[in-house]
Amino acid sequence: MMDINEIREYLPHRYPFLLVDRVVDLDVENKRIRAYKNVSINEPFFNGHFPAHPIMPGVLIIEAMAQASSLLLTYPGSDDGPDTDTLYYFAGIDNARFKRPVIAGDQLIIEVTADRARAGIYKYHAVATIDGEVACEADLMCAVRKIED
Repeated sequence: MMDINEIREYLPHRYPFLLVDRVVDLDVENKRIRAYKNVSINEPFFNGHFPAHPIMPGVLIIEAMAQASSLLLTYPGSDDGPDTDTLYYFAGIDNARFKRPVIAGDQLIIEVTADRARAGIYKYHAVATIDGEVACEADLMCAVRKIED
């Protein structure tokens, strides 16, 4: 559905912080997205987390889910589609649970469903899996704000 070049058009993140490699399904009408992150041993965080047993930090798994949520919000045809003067801030994380470690060689499948939007605050439920096994799930919130000069 969206390759890395198109993702870069919608997300401001760049290496080493762009954590979505491809969108494989995007359903604007039902407010759902399915994307993935290929986890490589070349990821910069593996040098320090942990050198003898490299594990993807949980906060970066949450960040990957938040980036997928942002893609769902910003895709053309979505509610309140953004312009270049809009930023999406992480506003909250609830009910985060880590079920298994994410290691080099894993493909992290991220599925996000929009729950509700009110007064510029959007709430999502996100689940990240590996080979059908839940690695992480959380309820995420973001705030949409205009950039002021």
